Amino acid sequence: MSQAESRPPFPPFTRETAIQKVRGAEDGWNSRDPERVSLAYTVDSAWRNRAEFVNGREAIVGLLTRKWQKELDYRLIKELWAFDGNRIAVRFAYEWHDDSGNWYRSYGNENWEFNEAGLMQRRFACINDAPIKESDRKFFWPLGRRPDDHPGLSDLGL
Repeated sequence: MSQAESRPPFPPFTRETAIQKVRGAEDGWNSRDPERVSLAYTVDSAWRNRAEFVNGREAIVGLLTRKWQKELDYRLIKELWAFDGNRIAVRFAYEWHDDSGNWYRSYGNENWEFNEAGLMQRRFACINDAPIKESDRKFFWPLGRRPDDHPGLSDLGL
């Protein structure tokens, strides 16, 4: 299996490998590179993202491209909630602003299902946006990967 056809760690997940999978997903999304992110999903991956349903990598790239054109200076933190076999549940929060400078913190939960090659075949996301003042932001790091020493969601009281 090539790297393009697989994405370790593979199910069934342990606590340690589930945490690795969650951090890998966070790192990918913080790259804000739709093509890179799409490679973590099967070619026919099925998503529900808010009220939008998409299938396949091409549709994922389109959704993420639109997302990051709207959600500027996007910074995300994910945290493992639960895992079993080939499934992982996460909670997350991310901060972003629109083109008018209005800041938001978006909160959500995701349910993930992986194939034997470690690619996500199903993703269900529920997300709510809360307006915040710029002074209430908590996610401060240069755009890209969250530094290892930056607090996680629980540490931040979120």
